[in-house]
Amino acid sequence: MASPVLAPSAADARPGPAGGVARVGRIARIAVQSAAIAGLWLAADFVVRTLHLPVPGGVVGLLVLLALLFCGGIAPRWIKAGADWLLSDMLLFFIPAAVAAVQYGGLFREDGWRLALVVVAGTLMVMVAVAFAVEQAARLERRLALRRALIARQASRI
Repeated sequence: MASPVLAPSAADARPGPAGGVARVGRIARIAVQSAAIAGLWLAADFVVRTLHLPVPGGVVGLLVLLALLFCGGIAPRWIKAGADWLLSDMLLFFIPAAVAAVQYGGLFREDGWRLALVVVAGTLMVMVAVAFAVEQAARLERRLALRRALIARQASRI
């Protein structure tokens, strides 16, 4: 399935070289804008590593990008096509994790049931822990509400 950003447009449907030129121009614009966003991230990551900041480079890059957008240092149209492409194809950036898992096919064939059991058991333990924490928080809230009601009742009698 084609990315919505790279999907054919009305300009691409024109016969002759005009349609192809428009598509190449759009792809080039997306590539340049995506490279600009990546360059900003790389610069921010370099600053974070150089200054040993306890914040990820991506967060610093995002803050710099937001500051530039808000103060008018860059116009949104200068990065919109690249940002749209990056956001529309964000799932593709998770493929390396899936590829890494595929490299361990033998492990999954031999011990896949154990891995699945661990994942299911871990998920169930998290669900039970969250349910327990929510129940305890609700009980505490009820006790505090009763205590406040008793204090208010005693104060009204005085």
